[in-house]
Amino acid sequence: MSDALDRLAAHPLPFATLMGVTFKSASADEVIATLTVRDDLCTIGGIVHGGALMALADTVGAAATFLNLPAGAKGTTTIESKTNFLSSGPVGDTLTATATPVHRGGRIQVWQTRITRGDGKPVALVTQTQMIL
Repeated sequence: MSDALDRLAAHPLPFATLMGVTFKSASADEVIATLTVRDDLCTIGGIVHGGALMALADTVGAAATFLNLPAGAKGTTTIESKTNFLSSGPVGDTLTATATPVHRGGRIQVWQTRITRGDGKPVALVTQTQMIL
């Protein structure tokens, strides 16, 4: 396990755990996590709920910000998030969320998270702004 993954594991994320988010890799420049679409994360028709996609992206973007906190920072909070829904994520599929930096400032960080299906098709693109506390 990488040092960054170890840092994330040391700070439990109860809601992400409830959803089934699994961190696969992490560094200061990229965080990757997966989520298997379950029935209880879906809307009618066995398609992942938009809120689940937004929560996945928020989790991954916040984790990326956490790994980039400046010395003395107390934490981070999401202050803005925009989601483009591009296609469906069917029940049983495993989605991959990859967060990369757009801006890493001392008070504000902006991350873009791409969520794809198992076949590589894009499901959502999320741009998120995090405030450093």
